[in-house]
Amino acid sequence: MLQILENFSLKNFNTFGIDASAKYFVEINNENELEELFMDPQWLQMDRLILGGGSNMLFVKNFDGLVIRMNIRGIEHRINHEEVFIEAGAGEVWNDLVNFCVDRGYAGIENLSLIPGSVGASPIQNIGAYGVELKDVFRSCRAFEIATGQFKTFTKENCRFGYRDSIFKNELKEQYIIVSVKFMLSIIPNINLKYGAIEQELANRNITGPTIKDVSRVVSHIRVSKLPDPSTIGNAGSFFKNPVISDAEFRQVQSRFSEVVHYPAGDGLVKLAAGWLIEQCGWKGKVVGHTGTWMNQALVLVNHGGATGEEVYSLSSQIIDSVYTKFGVLLEREVNIIN
Repeated sequence: MLQILENFSLKNFNTFGIDASAKYFVEINNENELEELFMDPQWLQMDRLILGGGSNMLFVKNFDGLVIRMNIRGIEHRINHEEVFIEAGAGEVWNDLVNFCVDRGYAGIENLSLIPGSVGASPIQNIGAYGVELKDVFRSCRAFEIATGQFKTFTKENCRFGYRDSIFKNELKEQYIIVSVKFMLSIIPNINLKYGAIEQELANRNITGPTIKDVSRVVSHIRVSKLPDPSTIGNAGSFFKNPVISDAEFRQVQSRFSEVVHYPAGDGLVKLAAGWLIEQCGWKGKVVGHTGTWMNQALVLVNHGGATGEEVYSLSSQIIDSVYTKFGVLLEREVNIIN
């Protein structure tokens, strides 16, 4: 029997550590419980929020509806020649899946080490880091359609992946609940060292022929050196997307700021480093009330203790305004704002 809790504190269920509450809260441990939940029509008519690791959201106020925490676990795998097929439950911790694969020599997601959050959230956001995106290894996902109570499989093409984007954030927003995700990895690694920070750290360790375990360790080291641990200080990782602009717009920025950090994004587009833009505006390590930016990475907003969601959101707005004033570039929040 499902247990629906009322006026439930979400402080320990969001990595920002914001003390918000849900009017109703339920934890889902298997697919049958989802079907059971939505047999009751009151939950169909109520505002809903699907919660995984709570790592990519900011509660600006209490949630006046039903919070559904996905806790479906399990990792299955099979090998077919060089290909490795992995299926993981939506409630699995993303980094646990990465470690599972790296430890067994299954290559493809080692660059995505230590990204916070759950497996179920990974396709929604098309998570990515250090030259790799989820779509590069995604095969399909199984999802529950709330309106019909039916399960549907989405292929990579169905998901319409973009930069930190998918169909689940747009046309199908709040219509489906992902219950499991399938990936296709390989036992023959294609080591991706596109980002110089990885190469530099490998060189520091005198590693010339890196394995996927080496890459995973180095990526984890870089992330820990730049990003605060949510168990120590509240944060949601990178708060803003790296802006992607046209080559013409980039030339305008570069003409005024020759040292602007940038990466080719294909199709006549250029990706700028949001952290660099924010740092140039004087925000790095700045404390504003109970919130601020992280001392080692301006892209990360933090809760120094007791911050409200409104405070963090206000700070993000100030940062967006200052970057636009200085560079003419509009930053976009990567974190989901719950208000």
